Amino acid sequence: MRLSATEDANRRLLRARDAIDRHFAESLDVAALARVALMSPAHFIREFKATFGEPPHRYLQRRRVERAMALLRDSAVSVTEVGLAVGFASTGTFSRTFKSVVGESPSTYRAQSRPLPAPGCFVRAWTRPSARAGAAAGSSSFGEATAATDL
Repeated sequence: MRLSATEDANRRLLRARDAIDRHFAESLDVAALARVALMSPAHFIREFKATFGEPPHRYLQRRRVERAMALLRDSAVSVTEVGLAVGFASTGTFSRTFKSVVGESPSTYRAQSRPLPAPGCFVRAWTRPSARAGAAAGSSSFGEATAATDL
């Protein structure tokens, strides 16, 4: 069975996205992710954005913020510790990124949220930050750019 060029590229991009999801708390760079996808860094960034509706760095930030939202909601760990646990190097960067993605500071989010009584997969889907910047781009091969705005 021979894959089309688009199917092959999508599978390689999915491998890179899975690597981001698995190693979100580690220091990730575009060159390493591009190697996972067997692409040059510039081509990887263009293809990732075309496929998933946002550049890889923004995707990584959203995933980190998504994990931080769960920690803030479900634990008593300090905001600083949460930011470091999900891969941000400083509290300032974490707070600024969290506010740009969620619309409120981590402390405000924690004060207004509570643990949700549902299986983890549902909670993650319900609370996933939307890809506002990527949503305008529109056409994701996987429907992510449009699906994220529906939540």
